[in-house]
Amino acid sequence: MSSDQQTIPMEVDGPPPRFSPEALQRIEEILTRYPEAHRRRSALIPVLHLAQKEFGGWLSRQAMDLVADHLGIPPIRVYEVATFYTMFNLKPVGKHHVQICTNISCWLCGSDAIVKAVQQKLGVGFGQTDKDKRFTLTEVECLGACVNAPMMQINDDYYEDLTPDKISGILDGLT
Repeated sequence: MSSDQQTIPMEVDGPPPRFSPEALQRIEEILTRYPEAHRRRSALIPVLHLAQKEFGGWLSRQAMDLVADHLGIPPIRVYEVATFYTMFNLKPVGKHHVQICTNISCWLCGSDAIVKAVQQKLGVGFGQTDKDKRFTLTEVECLGACVNAPMMQINDDYYEDLTPDKISGILDGLT
């Protein structure tokens, strides 16, 4: 297995996760978007995304099992999707998940300098979380903003047309 592939996380200590009433309501809204015949299977990706937000920015095995149970689908189907898509984190991440695109457009426009500036500012390398668990740094392939390269994503926000000089201000502005 390459280092880019994700594996199903081990069990975590503590009580099993439970969706909040707001999340349960949101899941019901998500389900209405899909044709009845395949509604629950089709809703898997948005429900996994909701679960990841609900449970601290990552999906434990128990969280994936909860999604499977709630959607009435076999857990293996949830694991297949969660381990395939890099948008799902299968280990804990910091409060701010910094993802820097290093694909061709960003690289040609200077992503190497962005990576260096972020690593110096945070004191961590790719795949690492700082000691305060505030920042996790991840290298990603295309985030789909090639026209405004180089770019990075922090949690749900995109930062485009980056320069090394902009990095400190962006990172310092995060609470």
